Parts: sequence; structure tokens; C-alpha cells
Amino acid sequence: MALERTFVMLKPDCVKRRLVGEVISRIEKKGYKITDIKMSELDEAFVREQYSHLIGRSFFPELLKYMTSGPVIGMVVEGESAVRIMRKLIGATRVADAEPGTIRGDFAFTDTENVVHGSDSPENAELEINRFFRYKVPSKV
Repeated sequence: MALERTFVMLKPDCVKRRLVGEVISRIEKKGYKITDIKMSELDEAFVREQYSHLIGRSFFPELLKYMTSGPVIGMVVEGESAVRIMRKLIGATRVADAEPGTIRGDFAFTDTENVVHGSDSPENAELEINRFFRYKVPSKV
């Protein structure tokens, strides 16, 4: 096994529903370390960059509206095989496929409002960590 970093983002529904503590607790109880954490509100440009691979999909407008609807919490999570294990802990993206005991299996309502995002590869984890932690909320002035 390899020591890795991954990016985990608690989505707007997680924050609104006050599930942040529960999700962080599950990550820590699994033995992983949160080495950086930040709350932010995302703008359209960030969401388009983060989810560029989904822009042409029919559900993208709904995803864009959802991801800009409230604050998110981004985290750097470190540990052995962090990318793979966090993906298992998070559960399948599709709610119908998310197993009970996973974060999505226990808390997700829809395929869009599915509580949490986790990087799918070590390479994407580094890209997403850099993207999120360099991001500054644009001024609304």
C-alpha cells in the first residue's frame, strides 16, 4: 500500500443538512488524517473547471445550480491508499448503487445531491487539491 493524499469535498447538501461532523468522523474513524480543510462558496467558473468532463451532459445545469447553492468544505485527506479507500467509504455516485454503510448509501437523496465528492485517481487528487486550495471567492462588489 502507498501513502497518498486525496481531495474530499463536502457538498452543499452536506453542509445544509448538518452532516459535516458525521462525515469527518467517519473519515477519521477509518484512520485517515485531514491535513487541510477550507470552507468556500463556489462560483460558476470553478464548477465548470472542476466538472469540465460533465459540461455536455443533460444534468450539468442542475449540477451547476446545486454546487453554487451554498458553501462546500474541501479537505486534503492522507493515509494508505487514500484515493481508493475514500472512494469506497464515500460509496457509488448513483444513489441506487450506493451500499448502506457508505456515506452516500446512508445520506444521499439523489445522484446530484449526493453529499460528498472524492477524487478518482492520485493524479486528479493533486489537480483538485491545487484547484480548490488556490481558489478565492470572487468579490460580489
